[in-house]
Amino acid sequence: MTGLINTEDPALIGIRSMGGEIDIEYQWIAPERRDRPLIIFLHEGLGSVSMWRGWPAQVCAATGCRGLVYSRYGYGASTPRPRDETRGIDYLHVQARDALPALLDALGLAQERPILFGHSDGGSIALLHAAMHPGRARAIVVAAPHIFVEDITVEGIRKARDIYLTTDFPERLARHHRDGESVFWAWAEVWLTPAFREWNIEALLGDIRCPVLAMQGVDDEYGTLEQIRGIARHVPDTRLLEIPHCGHSPHRDQPQAVIDGLRGFLAGIGAVRQT
Repeated sequence: MTGLINTEDPALIGIRSMGGEIDIEYQWIAPERRDRPLIIFLHEGLGSVSMWRGWPAQVCAATGCRGLVYSRYGYGASTPRPRDETRGIDYLHVQARDALPALLDALGLAQERPILFGHSDGGSIALLHAAMHPGRARAIVVAAPHIFVEDITVEGIRKARDIYLTTDFPERLARHHRDGESVFWAWAEVWLTPAFREWNIEALLGDIRCPVLAMQGVDDEYGTLEQIRGIARHVPDTRLLEIPHCGHSPHRDQPQAVIDGLRGFLAGIGAVRQT
């Protein structure tokens, strides 16, 4: 299915998570398709609702699905993170275990079995959510996820820090967040913390009980292909998509390859009709 679809304006909803009451920014895509599968989009480490741009709507147009996009705590128009608040090295676990279920409950989606589409940090959250809440996800699609920390990842974040300090990156990031400064340093500082080098979720992947499509660019500047190949070793029902001429953002670098792979995967699990 293609063509124009209804994309609602972003809104805020209150949830209880992260130790208190917070507001979460969210946006519906094609909510009128009540009988179609729901895809929830989980953004990357500096992302937000607006930073997805038109990608979620493009996916929903190509698959005929409904979509839900949201900005995690501290991101986009959601409640900002205080700049003196320390982010724990388990922050992705907390998002997967507590914050995402709290949002689904608040939106009346507790009984829904969504398809999770996660990019980078969002991919890690999707994997963790499926492992911690078996049966709640119908399927997972992850693009450039992290399952352990590599030297290339740390070096990439060091380079991003230098770019942030020497270019107009802060101004560009601020267009998408209530507090872009907090967003950037919360992300960079935790990944560059020595203790975070031991972060690894491979031991949890065996608890995933739904199909997984794991994709990554061959030229990813933040990780090697061992990130998705490691998923396949632990989750038997995994399809790999290694995309040439592609960096850390497959949906931006090679959107048609991602759409084609996504449609084939969803058709294989009966979520869309392949044409």
